[in-house]
Amino acid sequence: MKICGLQKLAMVDFPGKLAATVFTGGCNLRCPFCHNALLVTQMDENPEEYTPAEVLAFLKTRRGLLDGVVLSGGEPLIQSGVADFAKDVRDLGFAFKLDTNGTRPQELSVLLDAGLLDYVAMDIKNCPARYGETVGVPNLDLAPVEESIHLLRTAGIPYEFRTTVVREFHTQADLLALAKWISGAPRYFLQTFVDSGSLIGSGMTPYSPEEMRAFGEMLRPYFGEVSVRGV
Repeated sequence: MKICGLQKLAMVDFPGKLAATVFTGGCNLRCPFCHNALLVTQMDENPEEYTPAEVLAFLKTRRGLLDGVVLSGGEPLIQSGVADFAKDVRDLGFAFKLDTNGTRPQELSVLLDAGLLDYVAMDIKNCPARYGETVGVPNLDLAPVEESIHLLRTAGIPYEFRTTVVREFHTQADLLALAKWISGAPRYFLQTFVDSGSLIGSGMTPYSPEEMRAFGEMLRPYFGEVSVRGV
C-alpha cells in the first residue's frame, strides 16, 4: 500500500471522532475538480512518505488521544494490503473509516464481510447521465458504482454519500436526478468546490453559499439527513 500523506489530527474527516487521515496515491478516475491532483496523476513521481509500519508505529503513540483513522486518497481500494492495514488499525483500538469512489465493489465487499469498516464515505459524482463526463472517464461503466451503493445500503454500518458540487458540472436538474437515484440514504452531504491550486482540470467555479444551502433544502426530502459542507 503506497501511502503518500498523513494528517496526524483531523477533526472533521470522521464524524464524531478525532482521527488521523492516511492518504494513498493513485486513482482510477480523473475528476477535473479533484483537489488532490498530484496524488492522482503523478503517483509514480510521488515518493512513498510513510510505510504502513511507520503509520502504525505513530498510531501506537496516539492511543487514548485519537478515536479513529481515515483511509483516503486518491482511491484507496486500488491499493493492495488495505484489509491487512485496516485490521492492524482496529487491533490497536481505533475505529476505521474508508473514503472511496465506489468503483471497486469487490474490494469493498471484502472489507465489509470481514467487519473491518466502522464508517464509509462514498463519493457520488453526479447523476447517471453525466457520470462519465464528471469523472473524466467517457463511457464509464456505472455497474460497479451501483453495486457499491447496494453494498453500503445493506451492510449495517454507518455510511454517507457525498457530492462535490461544481457549477460547470452540476445543474439543479442534475442534482435532483442524482438524489432520486440514491434516495433513502441516511446521510447525504453536498460539498462546496474549493480550488486547491492543484486541480486536474481548469476553469471550474463554486456555487455561492446561498446557492449551496438552497440545493440542500431542495434535496432534503430524499434523504434522512442532508448537510452542506464548506459554507
